[in-house]
Amino acid sequence: MKIETVNLLSRDIQQTKEFYTGVLGLESVGESVHEITFLVGYTQLNFRTTELINPNYHLAIDIPRNRLEEASCWLQKRTDLVPVNEGEVFSRFEAWNAGSFYFYDNNGNLLEFICRYDLDNRSEEEFTSSSMLYISEVGIVSKDVQATAKTLMAKYDLTYYAKQPPAENFIVLGNETGLIILVSDDRNWYPTKKKAEIFPLRIAIEMNDDPYQKFLIDIPADLI
Repeated sequence: MKIETVNLLSRDIQQTKEFYTGVLGLESVGESVHEITFLVGYTQLNFRTTELINPNYHLAIDIPRNRLEEASCWLQKRTDLVPVNEGEVFSRFEAWNAGSFYFYDNNGNLLEFICRYDLDNRSEEEFTSSSMLYISEVGIVSKDVQATAKTLMAKYDLTYYAKQPPAENFIVLGNETGLIILVSDDRNWYPTKKKAEIFPLRIAIEMNDDPYQKFLIDIPADLI
C-alpha cells in the first residue's frame, strides 16, 4: 500500500513553506496564496489554508533502515526533537521491528522519522532531505475507532496491520509501506501529552502497486 497524496490544513501557508523548505529541505512542487505542495519522497504533501483554530495531525516518514541516528543528528541541527523519556529521543517498537524519533512542524503537527528494519532499503548515501522515502503513516482520529475501522475496511478493502493487534482505541490498517493509524479522541499522540483531535484531511492511496487500484479517504466524511 502506498500513500500517494496527503492533504492537510494549515493556519499559515508562508510559515509552512519556510519550515518544509528551510528546515526539512523539501522541494515545493506547487504553490499559491492559499495552498502549497511538497514532495516527500514519492508522496505529495499538500497544505491548504484554513480559518480553523490550530488544526494538527500526525504523519510518519520512512527513512533508510540504517540511518536513524544519522538522521537525528541531521535534524537536531535544524529543529528540536520530542523526548520520549528524559534524555532519550528514540522509540523502539519491538513488535513492529522499527525505531523512530519525533518532532513538530510549524503547525504543531507531530512528525516522525521511522526506520522499518524488515524493509530492504539500506542506503550508503549521507543523510539529506532526499533520504526521506515516503509518508508511511497518517493518523486519523475518531470518536469510535472500531466502527471507523470497520467502515474503512469494508469500503476500501483495507486489512488490519499484521504486527499490531486491534485495540478498542487504537487500530492500525495497511501494510509495511503504508499505514492508517486510527486513534480515539480520548488519547494523546504518543509520546506527547498532546490531545488527538479530529480535523479534516484527505489521503490518496494506491493498493498492491496497482495504478488502477486507487482510492481517497476523506475525513470526516468517512467517519461514522
